[in-house]
Amino acid sequence: MMFQTYGNRNHPAVLFFHAMGVTGESSEPVANYLQDRYFCILPTSTVYCKGQKYVSKADEVRQVEEYLKPQGVERLELVVASSIGADLAMAFLTGTKLPIGHVFFDGGQFAQIGKGTRRMMTPFLYLAIKSLYWSKGGTLKKIMWCDDDAIKPYFIAAGKALTYGSMRRQMADSLEDKPFPALPEDLQCRCWFEFGSAEDHLKYRAGNAGYSDVRSQEVFRAVSEPVPGRDRNRA
Repeated sequence: MMFQTYGNRNHPAVLFFHAMGVTGESSEPVANYLQDRYFCILPTSTVYCKGQKYVSKADEVRQVEEYLKPQGVERLELVVASSIGADLAMAFLTGTKLPIGHVFFDGGQFAQIGKGTRRMMTPFLYLAIKSLYWSKGGTLKKIMWCDDDAIKPYFIAAGKALTYGSMRRQMADSLEDKPFPALPEDLQCRCWFEFGSAEDHLKYRAGNAGYSDVRSQEVFRAVSEPVPGRDRNRA
């Protein structure tokens, strides 16, 4: 993995898990806004790191934990996870011993997809992401239904570093058709799930509601307007 930080490490820490097809820098606009008050940590998955090989979600979590220790992070005020980053964040949240203040799932990809289907999806996802690099962002509108020049560099950098092997291994242990891991009830009370009303991931709203006790006070917000700095239609 690669890590970028913003802000003073003595401030409360915020950890980001990025979406598919982009680097950790995609959270930079939010980190820039928060850095005067928070220490923001932006990892980039090994899937999108040149010369690195994705091994497993467990290995990604290990790398995050090992990075946080020398940074002096003893508590995370907030964990932010976007799209497929929510899948990795769940693995992190259920395994870490660090106290967590709040969790924000931004258009979380909580699909439970069979192994065979995930295997078939892999070449299409690989070609879609690589095409963003080959076309210098020219295929973004076709793939993501948007054409914002400001976010193209995140896709281009990710596509440049992506290898088929890493994409295949990531899809082998992501979005699995298994029950969601259990989060402690007190943490469930501090989770926020946001889905844009126009994005496909809104369909996971009902599934997440069933996963958590109503008493956990989880809030689901379907927004009709895009949130600044994010794309509603990410994978």
